[in-house]
Amino acid sequence: MNYSEFPDSRGHFGVFGGRFVSETLMEPLRQLEEAYARLKTDPDFRAELDDDLRHYVGRPSPLYHARRLTRAWGGAQIWLKREDLNHTGAHKINNTVGQALLAKHLGKTRIIAETGAGQHGVASATIAARLGLKCVVYMGIDDVERQSPNVYRMKLLGAEVVPVRSGTRTLKDALNEAMRDWVTNVDDTFYVIGTVAGPHPYPMLVRDFNSIVGREVIEQSRQQIGRLPDLLTACVGGGSNAIGLFHPMLEFPEVEMVGVEAGGDGVESGRHAAPLSAGKSGVLHGNRTYVMSDDNGQIMGTHSVSAGLDYPGVGPEHAWLKDLGRVRYTAVTDDQAIAAFHELAHVEGIIPALESSHALAYAKSIAADMSSEKHIVVNLSGRGDKDIFTIAKREGVELT
Repeated sequence: MNYSEFPDSRGHFGVFGGRFVSETLMEPLRQLEEAYARLKTDPDFRAELDDDLRHYVGRPSPLYHARRLTRAWGGAQIWLKREDLNHTGAHKINNTVGQALLAKHLGKTRIIAETGAGQHGVASATIAARLGLKCVVYMGIDDVERQSPNVYRMKLLGAEVVPVRSGTRTLKDALNEAMRDWVTNVDDTFYVIGTVAGPHPYPMLVRDFNSIVGREVIEQSRQQIGRLPDLLTACVGGGSNAIGLFHPMLEFPEVEMVGVEAGGDGVESGRHAAPLSAGKSGVLHGNRTYVMSDDNGQIMGTHSVSAGLDYPGVGPEHAWLKDLGRVRYTAVTDDQAIAAFHELAHVEGIIPALESSHALAYAKSIAADMSSEKHIVVNLSGRGDKDIFTIAKREGVELT
């Protein structure tokens, strides 16, 4: 299969994806699709994007051989794709740089964004400051409280942070409010979506901007390992960091890929954020995908210790890859992710984001059963500075 042919001209990955939005947004989405199709091959746009990624973001990010972690776990060699070392501390900046340049070329003066863990909000505020754009970030009030360092970072960068108190008070409802803002202010506003969800063309363009991660791993692994890795793993909420790693390698059948969802208190408990593991097909935020919904089709609440994975849907390309069987999806509990968070800090001196810790926990669960000749690449999608208050509160530690 030629994976590069998807999505199709209507924005579909098989039965998933599409464009389920109000008529008000159909024309802006068509304009965005046309502008992206034109600019993605424009030499000047590519040169500006590549220059920003190298000199502003700090790419390429290293592919790091975690030797002490490898010895501690036994079995397969563990490699970390260090997206935590990017400017702003996560993979999100790869996408916001690209989308902000699109906004500039479209003549927009204001950008809006949704955020869960705050990393996308920080990345959006960062690039808005650099380009002189007004920035408004929508964030669920529960996430505002558990991610207070990133809230302050956004404000330092000049963004307005709007707490969302409706619904589940987390990422789903932040995205709802951002969509409402866009409908109202579509003439001067560009919506910088933070994940590979939403209506077409967002799942495609966010994937494309993040695919630099996988392209770098192809080159780096050939240089450092001498071949491609045996297995890739990444956490999956909406799924942007995972698809950025996976997409460039889909054409290599020898490379196994595993996406790791937020298992919360355990998928069997019902308190989780794992639509690929326990959801069903439905429409959410403008696209058809796997969602967590009840028997009446109503979107259910989610739970994860990680704000960035606390989402009841997933990007449509992930849903398609699951059904094709090309990528396997599993879930890791809060407790497993927190244990991995501590272990990486203690063994390698790297404090990972709680989101990334889910992928680390999965890698640990399989590494010992693999040969030392095998190589696992874990996408370390972000750093964990933002999570120290969450961890401390959960473990009864008072920070003054």
